[in-house]
Amino acid sequence: MAKIGILGAGTWGMALTRMLANEGHETIVWSALEQEIETYSTTRRQPNLPGMIIPDSVQFTKEIGEACTGRDILLFAVPSVFVRSTAKAAAPFIPEGQIIVDVAKGIEPKSLMTMTQVIADEMGEKNVRLVALSGPTHAEEVAKDLPTTIVAASHDADAAATVQHVFMNDVMRVYTNEDVLGVELCGAMKNIIALASGAALGLGYGDNTKAALITRGMHEITLLGIAMGCDVRTFYGLAGIGDLIVTATSEHSRNNRCGHLIGQGVKPEEAVKQVGMVVEGINAIPAALQLQQKYGIDMPLVDGIDAVVNHGADPRETVRALMTRAPRSELDYRKS
Repeated sequence: MAKIGILGAGTWGMALTRMLANEGHETIVWSALEQEIETYSTTRRQPNLPGMIIPDSVQFTKEIGEACTGRDILLFAVPSVFVRSTAKAAAPFIPEGQIIVDVAKGIEPKSLMTMTQVIADEMGEKNVRLVALSGPTHAEEVAKDLPTTIVAASHDADAAATVQHVFMNDVMRVYTNEDVLGVELCGAMKNIIALASGAALGLGYGDNTKAALITRGMHEITLLGIAMGCDVRTFYGLAGIGDLIVTATSEHSRNNRCGHLIGQGVKPEEAVKQVGMVVEGINAIPAALQLQQKYGIDMPLVDGIDAVVNHGADPRETVRALMTRAPRSELDYRKS
């Protein structure tokens, strides 16, 4: 059995903690919010995962060094905006050769680094073994032991295989992938398309619209990925179309819920407050726009959701503008 440190006590981090603990792994959880540690260690509950009981074997700590020391695997489960600060705080306690698994999905604005790249940057010259764990995995369903599939992506095949072995069981099936950039790009970009899908629902549009957004949204993400040198197969796998489908259609998706509220006329900042958790799609927009410009990719859906979220554009008028763009062939893989 593995010794695993979990940095972050949100829904995804705690759902994975429960699963790993139930498989007999030794788990310890750290959170930057000390009140979370005090609450979870006494109530054994995560408020956003009703019905889930945290196993008694799970330990909690307020000291990040304790969570990082002597672990076979260190799991980063904080929101993307806190990955760099968490990595910086953890770095002094992380030994050479440490396997670090990141489950946050995002791209850092300005630097345009993925989350594993951000962690590597904060580790400096220290040699760590990074794995991105991503796929169609709502915490609410993992917490109920519903069958789930996920991808462990790493340039280190042995590290990916180790993570595959530790995380795989009869309710979670883990695949490996060497295309780390592609897996992480999908994880960040799909949240933006999920915002658009939710907005369409809020506007009263139907399944035809949702299918169009998912399909053309995947096209935009794939175009960007190809330009960045990713493996096109990744975009049609679990981390790509799989994660996009679940995030753009599920009631569990905070990005979908936020978009739904925006489509109903709620201001974006108020929609985020009503969701009550981090909405990664909104955080991903600035980096998506920078990547689009850097690689010269036509991404009208990303532009449209940016116009609505950040520039006050009317959602219905934005849809009309998207629908009346110049005609083109579906097989033209240079534009959207």
